Amino acid sequence: MFAGSEGGGKAVTIAFTFIETAKLNDVDPQAWLTWVLDQIVDHKIARLNELLTWTYAAQAG
Repeated sequence: MFAGSEGGGKAVTIAFTFIETAKLNDVDPQAWLTWVLDQIVDHKIARLNELLTWTYAAQAG
């Protein structure tokens, strides 16, 4: 896959990792990423575990 640059390749790798992790946890990646972006604005860094896909899956039901 061509990402344009080494930095672009790293960014794509991170994005694909998020997407595949969501899929492995039976979570819709788009819904989870939208939720994370809404939450992250005022979220404490010490509570990042609350934004993980398996935490989202448990909350979403």
